[in-house]
Amino acid sequence: DEDRQRTWSDDAAGALSRGAVATARAILAHGLATFPSKRTLWLQAVELERARGTPASLDEVLAAASQRLPRTEIFWLVRAKEKWLAGEIDAAREILTEAFAANPDSEPVWLAAAKLEWETGEVERARVLLRRARDRAPTDRVFMKSALLERECKQYDDALDLIEDGIAKYSKFAKLYMMGGQICAEDLTRDKYSLDRARKFYQRGLQACPASAVLWILASRLEERAAAFDHGKAGNKASNGTGGVTKSRSLLELARLKNQKTPELWVEAVRLERRAGNDKLASALMARALQDCPSSGLLLAENIITSPRVEQKSKSADAIKRCPDDPRVISAVAALFASERKIDKARKWMDRA
Repeated sequence: DEDRQRTWSDDAAGALSRGAVATARAILAHGLATFPSKRTLWLQAVELERARGTPASLDEVLAAASQRLPRTEIFWLVRAKEKWLAGEIDAAREILTEAFAANPDSEPVWLAAAKLEWETGEVERARVLLRRARDRAPTDRVFMKSALLERECKQYDDALDLIEDGIAKYSKFAKLYMMGGQICAEDLTRDKYSLDRARKFYQRGLQACPASAVLWILASRLEERAAAFDHGKAGNKASNGTGGVTKSRSLLELARLKNQKTPELWVEAVRLERRAGNDKLASALMARALQDCPSSGLLLAENIITSPRVEQKSKSADAIKRCPDDPRVISAVAALFASERKIDKARKWMDRA
C-alpha cells in the first residue's frame, strides 16, 4: 500500500511539473479514492489546488479533507483562513464551529477562532473565546495569547494578571516572563517601580528557564537602559549609563557561562560594546566568538557587516567558505554588493538567500 501511495504521489508531482494539471488532479483523486485517510495525499491535493486551482476548487478539496480526517486540524484551519482572506467572515466562523465539534480540546482551533474575532475588530468575542479556552483547553500559548490581547487593548493590569496565572501553571514557558518584563519596561510609566517589576520578571524567568538566550538578552538590554527609568537623577546620566553597560556586560558574561556556544549571546555582547562606543573591545569579542562558534552564520554575517570596508571582501569570502548555504551570510554579501552599487550581483545573491 505504501508503495502504491508513493507511486501515485510521485506520478502526480511529475504530471504537475510538466504542466498537466488535469492529469495530476485525476491521479490524486484516484489515490484518495483508494486511500481516503492518507493525510499526505490530501495535503498534496490542497497544494495543487492552491497553486493551480480556483478558490472554489481549493475549498472543495479542503472541505472533503476535513470530512475525511476531522481530527486533523490543519484542513479546518486552512479552510477557515481562506474564507477569512476572501472576506467571508461568517463562513470562516461556521467552519471553526465545525472544527470545535470535531476537536473540542484543540489549542490551534481555539486560538484560530480567537484570532479571527480579534483581527476583525470583535475584541470582546475574542476575549470570551480565550476565557473559554483557558477553562477547557488550557496551554501555555493560550495564556500567552490571552495576555497579548489585553496588552494590545492597553489593559496592562489584566495582562499582567493573566501572565501570573500562566506562570503559576507553566513555569518553564519563557515567553510569559518575556512579555511580563516587556509590559513593565515598555508600556507602564517609566519609573523605578516599573524597572523593578521588569527586573523581577526577567530574574524569575532566568531561574526557571536559564537556557533561554532571548530572556538573557532582554534582561541585559533592560540594565543597559536602566538610567532612562531614573527620572530623579538626570545629573548622573553619564555615570548611570556607564553603570548600565557594566551590569549589562556582566549579565551577558554570566549567560555565556551557563549557555556555551550560543551565537545569539555573543552577537548581543558585541553589539552592546559597539553601542557603548567600545569598538576595540567589540572586535576582540567578535574574534573570541568566532573561535567559540566558527560555523555560526549569525556571527559571520555580523562580522561582515561591522568590519571596516577594506576587510569586508576577505571576511565575505571566509564566511561563504564556512557557511555556503546560510541565508544570513548570503544576505550580508548581497548587502555588500549593493553598497558598492553592484545591483545585479546584489539581486542575484538576495534571490539565492
